[in-house]
Amino acid sequence: MAQVYERVALIGLGLIAGSMAHAMKRRGLAGHIAGYARSAETRAAAAQIGFVDSVHDSAAEAVAGADLVVLAVPVGAMGAVAEEIAPFLKAGVTVTDVGSVKQAVIDAVGPHLPEGVHFIPGHPLAGTEHSGPYSGFATLFENRWWLLTPVEGSDADAVARLSALCTGMGANVDTMDAPHHDLVLAVVSHTPHLIAYTMVGVADHLRRVSQTEVIKYSASGFRDFTRIAASDPTMWRDVFLTNKEATLDILGRFTEELFVLQRAIRMGDGPLLHEYFTRTRAIRRGIIEAGQDTDAPDFGRVRKD
Repeated sequence: MAQVYERVALIGLGLIAGSMAHAMKRRGLAGHIAGYARSAETRAAAAQIGFVDSVHDSAAEAVAGADLVVLAVPVGAMGAVAEEIAPFLKAGVTVTDVGSVKQAVIDAVGPHLPEGVHFIPGHPLAGTEHSGPYSGFATLFENRWWLLTPVEGSDADAVARLSALCTGMGANVDTMDAPHHDLVLAVVSHTPHLIAYTMVGVADHLRRVSQTEVIKYSASGFRDFTRIAASDPTMWRDVFLTNKEATLDILGRFTEELFVLQRAIRMGDGPLLHEYFTRTRAIRRGIIEAGQDTDAPDFGRVRKD
């Protein structure tokens, strides 16, 4: 594939940034990939793995001369990073991010960026329960959606160029406004994660079910709650603190639905339960038909080992 950016700077070197680097290298999408992470251990690991061409001791040093800067740090840290790098961004550079919340990122990052910088927030809907520099792999984004939320006045050519990079890494690209993105993600990601954390917490506190039994019999649905609940705690703390309104809205709706099911179970209303489960099963089938999962064993997850 053709090179999209001459120099890309990755700020944060975990799963998403590492996977971006692997994908860009495999497909020749970037001439040079510079990287920075707050942890010296992470920087050393990235250099050892070799998915970046240069590792820097500061974010400011990493972004110097970059055509694209990717903020791949927790949402709560993006404002401070943007303030740090702002004086060192060259004119015409595109700044994007990979955060799961968009309005909070726009509010935190936007005010720090100087004139002549193209700010195009983004969010790849891809990931695993693993984190850190060793967790990335080149095919993470294949046939996954990468949502862009251009701010008012975004340069169309800059948006098209970033879209080309995303599609070059195998992703499908869509654009939407930030508030709508945050509501959609509260439904499809944020609230499900919160429910998973809650269910694992319930099992932890329910001493009538021993820890041995929970682990021994986890081939049932509980196993998949634990997979989701194993995600990075710092990232998810920031997600819920910064997408508070949308998450609370969807949690309220979830509670209402839960009450409906509680009453149906209490009243022995089999027809209501059957009709409800039939409708919800259709959503799973729709996900498979859309190519976002398969009906293969182990829920379509591909092992990397």
